[in-house]
Amino acid sequence: MIPPPLPRPRNPIATFFVGLWDVMNFVRRLVLNLLFFGLLFLFLLVFVVAVGRGGGGAQPMQERTTLVLAPQGRLVEQYTTDPVSRALGRALGGQDAGEVQLRDLLRAIEAARGDDKIERVLLRLDGLQPSGYASLRELAAALASLRESGKQVVAFSENLGQGQYLLAAQADEVYLDPMGSLLLQGIGRYRQYFRQGLQDKLGVDVHLFRVGEYKSAAEPYVLDAASAESKEADLFWMNDIWGRYLDDVAAARKLDRAELAAQIDQLAAGIEAAGGDVARHALELKLVDGLKTRQEVLDLLAERGVADEDEDLGFRNIGLGAYLQHLDRKALPLDKRPQVAVVVAEGEIIGGDQPAGRIGGESTAALLRQAREDDDVKAVVLRVDSPGGEVFASEQIRREVALLKQAGKPVVVSMGDLAASGGYWISMDADRIYADPSTITGSIGIFGLVPNFTRTLDKIGVHTDGVGTTRYAGAFDVTRPLDPDVARVIQAVIDKGYADFIGKVAEARQRKVEEIDAVARGRVWSGAQALERGLVDAMGGLSDAVADAATRAGLEDGKFRLRYVEKDPSPLAQFMAGLAGSRLAAALLDDSALARALLARTMPEAEAQLRFVEEAMRDRDGAPVKSLAYCFCGL
Repeated sequence: MIPPPLPRPRNPIATFFVGLWDVMNFVRRLVLNLLFFGLLFLFLLVFVVAVGRGGGGAQPMQERTTLVLAPQGRLVEQYTTDPVSRALGRALGGQDAGEVQLRDLLRAIEAARGDDKIERVLLRLDGLQPSGYASLRELAAALASLRESGKQVVAFSENLGQGQYLLAAQADEVYLDPMGSLLLQGIGRYRQYFRQGLQDKLGVDVHLFRVGEYKSAAEPYVLDAASAESKEADLFWMNDIWGRYLDDVAAARKLDRAELAAQIDQLAAGIEAAGGDVARHALELKLVDGLKTRQEVLDLLAERGVADEDEDLGFRNIGLGAYLQHLDRKALPLDKRPQVAVVVAEGEIIGGDQPAGRIGGESTAALLRQAREDDDVKAVVLRVDSPGGEVFASEQIRREVALLKQAGKPVVVSMGDLAASGGYWISMDADRIYADPSTITGSIGIFGLVPNFTRTLDKIGVHTDGVGTTRYAGAFDVTRPLDPDVARVIQAVIDKGYADFIGKVAEARQRKVEEIDAVARGRVWSGAQALERGLVDAMGGLSDAVADAATRAGLEDGKFRLRYVEKDPSPLAQFMAGLAGSRLAAALLDDSALARALLARTMPEAEAQLRFVEEAMRDRDGAPVKSLAYCFCGL
């Protein structure tokens, strides 16, 4: 029998690398397993608490509770972040990832007005980032109504902005930190202009196609300063909104409006006379009732309310989030009343399916279609807060509004801070349009912006050349000089878009095309000015629009329920949001840097927020020319 051959000795170098590879594989598997089991343990731990978190029961609200409204972040109509991110934001000590919904604040204020257990309201507005004066005036009206009901409202801030102060002014007492700041400055709108930098320095030739001498959205790319028409239009609506702001503040603080305006105009002299003390200057102007530190205000409220050493603030209180949860628990689980549906259209109008907090031609149209096909929905309120965007996407939404009306369901539009250009396009077919006097609307016009990089590339020695089967093949390439005939094509598209716009407005508003053209031309108006020109039907907020829609549908007051038609988060997102919102998760996230890092990496925001211009520049369906109805007219 022949013995088997001895194994061939392995090359020492090969042995080293094979051993190294085995070690690396072992380490890789070990790290992955540790990470997996660590996450699994954390998940199961949070799940156990989440399942049992209702076991102890929510503590009922006690008598003589102070409602603390301290909103943090941007004031929005609709969240732009997913539920998981918001739950994590709350768990990490924030407030819904930097956003607060207008509807939530209004609901809490309205409920507190008739809640016997709410004794007073404390306003802390330093962290609120207003988006415009229409939504602020709606909140201010709710606070004024709360105060008139007999509930005491106290406002305290360390630094108050002009928008925040409109809300604080509605309080019975306004206190400012002695080292704090409050300056009323007026309304301004200044932009950077890039023509010299783009054309002279970089060699980028920007071609602007528009209809309407007041359509100034793209002027910064072709001019070195604002046009006379732009300044005329902007100052017209700004003066109207600023005058209303002065009226509102003067009425709330019982001040003489003319004297207040004069004092603001003499700001420098007033600050100097106060020795540079901005807080003292605000007190002398009677904009605030006293200068107190945070602790002094808390002590004051503890004396007036129910002192409680176990509370962080030193007195019995409930925050906005907890109060909303309390209201939700009181709501009927099954409400079979007919519905008035609210569809929110907030943000830039983009084609396709867009996430919540943005307007998609397909996604927003789908929400309106959902309301149309739901037999429980008897009327629809379209809440619009948008500067506009793509024309075709706007038209998709407008068509759904028209189909709702054809189905016999009334549609009422409620304009928020801004409903201009494409935002007006989606509004114009409603049975009735409501706007706040300080809403920014109009901007009925169309523009197209075509950059050309031929000279830019020449500077670095890059040139474009080739052949095409026709003179227009490749003619829309931005690295080739713009052919005059191509410019004619683009202008014709823009002209047609404007004709469609004013034609549809004239038909919807039952006016002559010439009458609409006279108030269009891209010009921006305040809500009050738009009412005078027949572009909106009435002054009012969301509640007025809801009441109107219900009446048109034959629904009596109190015999219908309000329902927001929104994109539903996926079951997984709802589940994960519930886990992240549990008490143990909040404790883990608050105390554990490791948990923060792991969860931040494993559950990022569901959608990335892209800028409108970036989206609009994308080529969809091969269309070389895309007309836009957009207004850069926010405050």
